[in-house]
Amino acid sequence: MVIWVDADACPKAAKELIARASARLQLPVRLVANRPLAAFPSPLIEVVQVPAGSDVADSYIVQHVAAGDLVVTADIPLASLVVARGATALDPRGEIHTADSIGERLAVRNLMEELRWAGVETGGPAAYSPADRQRFAQALDRLLGRRPAS
Repeated sequence: MVIWVDADACPKAAKELIARASARLQLPVRLVANRPLAAFPSPLIEVVQVPAGSDVADSYIVQHVAAGDLVVTADIPLASLVVARGATALDPRGEIHTADSIGERLAVRNLMEELRWAGVETGGPAAYSPADRQRFAQALDRLLGRRPAS
């Protein structure tokens, strides 16, 4: 299992939790971003910088993810694509996306985007909170605890 992180928008607190889980469980992590990121002091964590551009990091993740991998992303269309490839997607706020749940979440996301295009003020996400961090940590532990033994 590889943990892929859509790192451009992933909160620092979530990345720190992922780094600790990687060290504890000896799991490889790929932080994919289209801007420079600070390196983590671990040989298990690789920072992959892709060229700038819309959805370039997403495309890289989709091309390289394998069934059984975990992808950390708040991007619902990316979550849908990696779930279709057999991976699990985890939002940094702790929501787990699987084949059973991603269709509804994608439909809601698309509806909200249509409303924004029509000029409806829908607001943005709330600031990342300690409760979000805790939900993410619990979901990450739950997902990593049920991974197959190597």
